[in-house]
Amino acid sequence: MGRQVSDILIGGIMGLILLNGLMYFQQSSMIFIPYRELVANPRDWGLAYEDVRLDTQDGEQLHGWYIPAPGARKTLLFFHGNAGNISHREQSIAIFHRLGLNVFIIDYRGYGRSSGHPTEAGLFMDAQAAWDYLRQDKQLAASDIIIFGRSLGGAVAANLAAKTSPAALILESTLSSARDFAHHVFPILSRLVVLRFNFNTEQRVTEASCPLLVLHSPEDEIMPYALGQQVYQAANEPKRFVTLRGDHNNGFILSQPDYEQSLRHFIGEL
Repeated sequence: MGRQVSDILIGGIMGLILLNGLMYFQQSSMIFIPYRELVANPRDWGLAYEDVRLDTQDGEQLHGWYIPAPGARKTLLFFHGNAGNISHREQSIAIFHRLGLNVFIIDYRGYGRSSGHPTEAGLFMDAQAAWDYLRQDKQLAASDIIIFGRSLGGAVAANLAAKTSPAALILESTLSSARDFAHHVFPILSRLVVLRFNFNTEQRVTEASCPLLVLHSPEDEIMPYALGQQVYQAANEPKRFVTLRGDHNNGFILSQPDYEQSLRHFIGEL
């Protein structure tokens, strides 16, 4: 009997080791879903733009677009979600352009025409390179830059906001942390394997001192609404929460015109 118990325990441990080994390498492809081909550019959408190349501190070259708006007083630094690339963000860019904001959007390493392969630390370095471009090349004051992040981009945006002093931080349909997300989506599996990624948005917003706007939909089928609420509750004042309608990828569209009006009101108060 003792031998059988011992064999079961050893088998269970070996199974966990094998599971962790397999999942360790799978986690990256589950989080990062980059598309290399650009399907359009701002000129196709009727917008003037500058094609931008910038270098990161670890030697990668990023690609992005700087899209000016006539008479703009603020610039939005846009960090997109985990899938696609900058050419899939036409509708969001159009909204921010209508709001009178310059928009600077980059592709993370491994996305679009940016070199390299995505990692958590790498995305944070990419965000810093984009910030440095606006501060140094465009000679913008920190108080003239609004940082925006959607979905996984919210974690990137919050991390940058915690290290800088932007005019504001806007987080849309984002996660509180990779661990919280895993616990919601894979409640058993996530407690059996070692998680490679942190993406702790909740912690970063406690370190940021700028005004914060959080937007999330209760109908979000990918990023649980409760995670957006956690981020909001952890953040410092001044802060505002806006409830969206619709699913993860189209909530900002289905919530129109309230979505755009909420952004206009928040930005106007700055």
